[in-house]
Amino acid sequence: MIFLIAGFGFKIAAVPFHMWAPDVYEGAPTPVTAFLSVGSKAASFAVFLRVFIGSLGEIQPDWQLLLIFLAVVTIVLGNVVALVQTNIKRMLAYSSVAHAGYALIGLIVGDRVGIMSLMVYMGAYALMTLGAFGVVMLLRRGEVEGDEIADFAGLAGKNRLAAFAMLIFMFSLAGIPPTAGFTGKFYIFMAAVNAHLTWLVVLGVVFSAVSAYFYLKVVMVMYMKEPDAAVRWVAPPAAVMVLAVAAAVVLLIGVYPGPFLDLAQNAVLNIRQP
Repeated sequence: MIFLIAGFGFKIAAVPFHMWAPDVYEGAPTPVTAFLSVGSKAASFAVFLRVFIGSLGEIQPDWQLLLIFLAVVTIVLGNVVALVQTNIKRMLAYSSVAHAGYALIGLIVGDRVGIMSLMVYMGAYALMTLGAFGVVMLLRRGEVEGDEIADFAGLAGKNRLAAFAMLIFMFSLAGIPPTAGFTGKFYIFMAAVNAHLTWLVVLGVVFSAVSAYFYLKVVMVMYMKEPDAAVRWVAPPAAVMVLAVAAAVVLLIGVYPGPFLDLAQNAVLNIRQP
């Protein structure tokens, strides 16, 4: 059981198995980083959802306490370390660590509501994280990627649509309504309350508030700092439109989550409950 959870923790970059994530996220090409942050994490949760709920559901008390510990330390460390990051990709790496902790809550609950909330959360996480990395990919300084948060200075004056899309993605990652990130956290926390894990919800809410600092710092730099003339913004119209569509979907899920919830509920029916 310990080795199974350790392997799971490594795949989703949960503390203390997260040490690879910041360096890989920073060093890899941004498209690869985007895939690792979303594809690998979503696939890992899908596999281990089948393992823990479908096959090990009868011994849930044996693995639930271990996952609770994993979730707590992951939420705390991911958000605290992200506060001091100046590189946008390292910040998003620790953000990804923290979001793995929130998603673990749905797996910990383990009932139909918990599984549905996990699916909703991972769907929202995929949209907002891919969108954020999409904006990062468009930023260039000469021939070098502009990975520093300071490189986003004055982006609102250079490309209002891309800056607004990044604002939506940052708000969603912070869990601010009306965005998909808020919807995902709401259902995750609701499932935990129903499972009498209210203290875990309080912890999650507190550190969600902490995370608002580093997400809104990016927004502040885009809208309140003077642009750096050395930073070149390469924004093909098609790419900007893709970002706009992604931001619109993030907002749509926050305002009207019904169809998205129906898809998650239908998927839950395919997973055997203990």
